[in-house]
Amino acid sequence: MTEFTIIIPVYNESENLLRVEKELSLYLEIAILKTSVLFVNDGSTDESETLIRSICERNPEFHYISFNKNYGLSAALKAGFDYIETPLIGYIDSDLQTHPNDFNTLLKHIDKYDLVTGIRSYRKDNFGKYISSKIANGVRRLFTQDGITDTGCPLKVIKTDIAKKIPMFKGLHRFLPAMVLLQKGKVHQVEVQHFPRKKGVSKFGFWNRSFGPFIDCFIYLWMKRRYINYQIKTKD
Repeated sequence: MTEFTIIIPVYNESENLLRVEKELSLYLEIAILKTSVLFVNDGSTDESETLIRSICERNPEFHYISFNKNYGLSAALKAGFDYIETPLIGYIDSDLQTHPNDFNTLLKHIDKYDLVTGIRSYRKDNFGKYISSKIANGVRRLFTQDGITDTGCPLKVIKTDIAKKIPMFKGLHRFLPAMVLLQKGKVHQVEVQHFPRKKGVSKFGFWNRSFGPFIDCFIYLWMKRRYINYQIKTKD
């Protein structure tokens, strides 16, 4: 029985998808849990959907859902959370700047925690991306007080029952650890590998990596004050 499903959001990543197929197929052979893969095609306008279909046809462990238009990364993650029924969910970007083999490192900690997230200790990004990411992480930590070093790291493992309770809105993918903490969940950070982007173009620039997240911080604070969290003591 499959225990772990990896979400791969895709938006115009046709140049990377065959490499994604290769690397994820190799990971499935060494995964410490029986694992499947779910592509979430976020309204790609290139050849991504055609390639995803072909990949899923020749790999029984690979599946996909496809949006009718581009809704953004948070929507893609929410769709994956809603769709998946395995006990554990993973997330990795289709640019493969993080490596799927590191899922095994994260999974070794998930029994004690509700979310295990990577830290890209040795970033291989250009200077502009590195600095804007550092600023955004610092601002988010100031607002959320979640203690997370690298909340934007696209390598995470989360328990499915926790993921399904997260009230997602556009931009909230940056606050997944903070939202788990709002549920009184436990979060752990683990160092992971990081690599340069080999092909394709990043979908995030300076403004949507810095100014957008700054605005989202106020939305998070509003939600934090009004967040409903309860536990049922008894029932008949």
